[in-house]
Amino acid sequence: MRPVPTILHLDMDAFYASAEQAAKPSLRGKPVVVGGLGMRGVVATASYEARRLGVHSAMPMAQARRLAPNAAYLVPRFALYRTVSDQVMELLGRLSPLVEPLSLDEAFVDLEAGGVADDSASARALGLQLRTVIRAVTGLSGSVGLAGSKMLAKIASEEAKPDGLMLIEPGTERELLAPKSVRILPGVGPATGDHLRRAGMTVVQDLAEAGEAELVRLLGKAHGVALHRMARGFDDRPVIAERDAKSVSVEDTFDVDLHDRVRVRTEVERLADRCVRRLRGAGRSGRTVVLKVRRYDFSTLTRSETLRGPTDDPGVVREAAARLLEAVDTTGGVRLLGVGVTGLADFTQEDLFAQAAEAEQAGVSAAADAVPAEPAATGEEEALEGAVLLSARRWPAGHDVRHEVHGHGWVQGSGVGRVTVRFEEPWTAPGRVRTFRVDDPELQPADPLPLVRDPVDYSSWPASLPKSLSGAGEPGAAESSP
Repeated sequence: MRPVPTILHLDMDAFYASAEQAAKPSLRGKPVVVGGLGMRGVVATASYEARRLGVHSAMPMAQARRLAPNAAYLVPRFALYRTVSDQVMELLGRLSPLVEPLSLDEAFVDLEAGGVADDSASARALGLQLRTVIRAVTGLSGSVGLAGSKMLAKIASEEAKPDGLMLIEPGTERELLAPKSVRILPGVGPATGDHLRRAGMTVVQDLAEAGEAELVRLLGKAHGVALHRMARGFDDRPVIAERDAKSVSVEDTFDVDLHDRVRVRTEVERLADRCVRRLRGAGRSGRTVVLKVRRYDFSTLTRSETLRGPTDDPGVVREAAARLLEAVDTTGGVRLLGVGVTGLADFTQEDLFAQAAEAEQAGVSAAADAVPAEPAATGEEEALEGAVLLSARRWPAGHDVRHEVHGHGWVQGSGVGRVTVRFEEPWTAPGRVRTFRVDDPELQPADPLPLVRDPVDYSSWPASLPKSLSGAGEPGAAESSP
């Protein structure tokens, strides 16, 4: 535990949804939901306007549509989110060599290690600057928490949301935590929270007063000891600059259960190819192939096979996943499939394996990228459903397009051989809507545009802050200390 609040936690506000609102002027101030749009899709992120209607992350998309029928429902654009995330992480890297990313939109920073803050005043000033610079560079807002430990810094950023800053002075931890729900502590999920509630413990003060022995009796030694320490405000975990990934995996949930064994195997092979592309993108190889199958009755089976050495060969991973599938009964139907690789390494032992032809694999990979999993059409509806599937595959809602006449736009929706596009850019007024045939040769998918047209030069930051960004304490910015 530090005597000064020099651990910073940054959490971008409703990241995916906020990025979509920044990119689409017509959606600003309106409810936006980002996630899987199929029957079994789930919400990845909801804008604050949608959250006020009861929509939240991990909610089934069908339930979200009932709560917010007039919201904009969009398919994630991870290329855009990664670009913005890289910009944010680059800014954090200017503050300290110790930056610990937790996800695309969240990270811890050790300000003391960077020599940029050594007391509460300098930490607060830097936090305010960071929020201002992030908005200037990305067009998005982030909330900042500052404290003497990682746990409290994360709690502070959550309390500061949206678009605020909170600093917890060392020595005030127990007073701050005491009245809050036990769910605020790391490791206390719904199940643990319910278990503690049945034992009469609903707020953090109850845990501190119960004593370590009682929590160990209820939760086991490791969890009980850790929870008692956290309830008293103790957390001495360091900020770790690099976290070594333990596995790489991909999975798909299908709108309709898969019953055809050939189709199931095809999907497993497609997932294996996607997994290897992600593995290679990280510059890694792996030794153990894992297959995940969730059946029609929600039972989930996991099978694994350890190879003789690490590989990043798609043919090897595909064949191993197919062998694992042979040992799984899929008779009743499959609702989810996943393929992963664990036992990661930085090298391969290619001489141990038969190599697939690179050209063939490249063709398979390109096809898999272009055509996501969709339920097969049968019977008299085949022609109509084929058109619907074509539009869904090529024109995901929210994704970017460019028309030779009308310029840049985004897909509002598609179906029955038509695609509706709103033509606007992040820096324009809300644009006009037009509808085209899905095979219109003048309409093509496009790359996302930057969210800020002319970003401010921040190359000298944090040594000096550009005058145009000096309003770090702009009106409306939430700042607080307990």
